[in-house]
Amino acid sequence: MSACRWLIAISCCAALYAQTEKAPASVVAGIPVNYDEALAGSYTLPDPLVPANGKPVGDAKTWNEKRRPEIVRLFEENQYGRAPGRPAGMTFDVFDKGTPAFDGKAIRRQLTVHFFSDKGPTMDLLMYLPAHAQKPVPFLLNISFSANSNTVDDPGVRVGEVWGPDKKKIPANQGRKFGKIDVVRLLDAGFGFGTIYYGDIDPDFEGGLPYGVRAQYPAPAADEWGAIAAWAWGMSRAMDYLEADHGVDAKRVAILGVSRLGKTVMWAGARDPRFALVVASCSGEDGAALSRRNYGETIAHLTAPSRFSSQFCANYGKFAEHVDRLPVDANMLVALMAPRPLLLQTGDKDFWSDPKGEFLAAVAAGPVYRLLGKQGLDTDQMPPAGTGIFHTLGYFEHIGGHGTIPSDWDQYLKFIEMHLSR
Repeated sequence: MSACRWLIAISCCAALYAQTEKAPASVVAGIPVNYDEALAGSYTLPDPLVPANGKPVGDAKTWNEKRRPEIVRLFEENQYGRAPGRPAGMTFDVFDKGTPAFDGKAIRRQLTVHFFSDKGPTMDLLMYLPAHAQKPVPFLLNISFSANSNTVDDPGVRVGEVWGPDKKKIPANQGRKFGKIDVVRLLDAGFGFGTIYYGDIDPDFEGGLPYGVRAQYPAPAADEWGAIAAWAWGMSRAMDYLEADHGVDAKRVAILGVSRLGKTVMWAGARDPRFALVVASCSGEDGAALSRRNYGETIAHLTAPSRFSSQFCANYGKFAEHVDRLPVDANMLVALMAPRPLLLQTGDKDFWSDPKGEFLAAVAAGPVYRLLGKQGLDTDQMPPAGTGIFHTLGYFEHIGGHGTIPSDWDQYLKFIEMHLSR
């Protein structure tokens, strides 16, 4: 991949903490893009409560033991791909066991996750715990577009590496810069915070398979993992450590991701029920937006040879021109989070990601939340931008474009405190 194309690929979805507000493209990868509601088309969504045998699910036991696993398999086989479990040889090297940070407000830990003992890629996990906590605390795990040293403002963080334009890693301070997360605000609210760099797990470029965790396994078959499933797998490996850290309440771990990493946390939360809450920012197509709705980005755009086919299993491309044959849709992905809290955050000018498609997916997932005794959106009317719905299933649309803006953190913290604080 050329340096120019690499920069374009990263900037398309890496609007972390900085909005993108520009005229939407009318053609992408040679494929027209629709932004006209009148042309969004009609469709019938697959029902998350009607399994393959046609007998509607009427109780939580049947959902949890039969229908939910069935839906997970359908997503694995047709969209994200199947991923392996925890590697037998995985180890944790905690090289910073507990250093005061942020003027004594936090205890910082840094560790390297060796996925495959002494070979293959490794992942650095940076975490902070409130310094004066007397018991395990709820925790927010972030997956970032950049190394940990670029994600927080703490000179004590080891300078990481990021992928450069020639498929080689470079020092993080020479790479692309993003806004930094206000860790102290989370600490003051009683939460721990951690972050990982998605590029430690698998590279984010076409042809990146030999450089990431997937290279340690046989070449993926048509129904096996793409990069998004690999990034989600990496989040689960971070959770393996958090379960063993006595400062973390492992029953109250939330996850956050933006754009393609919003897609990642949707799939991580769906596949790994240990995550107690998900905040998915601008996840769009392949995330929370309905695929059957012809608006903004589509499966055809995602799987075009010049774009992001490596992020999915090979089977996904079969539905580029036949989305009606896809046995799943985003309403079922949202439903897989139930009964756990899920906040979908987007922007009213983020037409490419189809904010209305995300809202409609959440509406259609409501019956599953209700079946499990939780509150869905409970309305089919989109709230005005700047006014959210904060039930167990939440939706918030800021005024602006793609990505997370500083004021969105008010909504994240409100939602997390509502559901994870005791």
